[in-house]
Amino acid sequence: MIRTSLWLTLACIGLSQPAAASAQAAASVVLPARAAGLIGERYDGYLGFVTVPGDALRKQVGAVNIKRRALYSDLARRRGVTPQEVGVTAACALLARGAAGEAYQLTDGQWRRRVAGQSAPRPAYCG
Repeated sequence: MIRTSLWLTLACIGLSQPAAASAQAAASVVLPARAAGLIGERYDGYLGFVTVPGDALRKQVGAVNIKRRALYSDLARRRGVTPQEVGVTAACALLARGAAGEAYQLTDGQWRRRVAGQSAPRPAYCG
């Protein structure tokens, strides 16, 4: 029940969309890095580094993750769950959105790239 209500809340707020003012700045660095496989979605709902990042990328990914952490904490408080539970629930949706060529990390810690025609990765906890 809690997971279902979290899914609905996350869907309604457009989880991965940063505020409009910072969206362009993040997009100019983060989106190309994601497409190139330099960064990817992690099993815990945060972006991670596949390779050693440059300063601009590190800063922008950090900003995205800070916003996600704030969102997860707020939702957790309102739903009576932990931020980690919100993060892994969000990861189910974020991992499903990945495009071919993008990197992702599951709970085993290994980075993989989604290939064309591959179904979205579904960790066991996504149900």
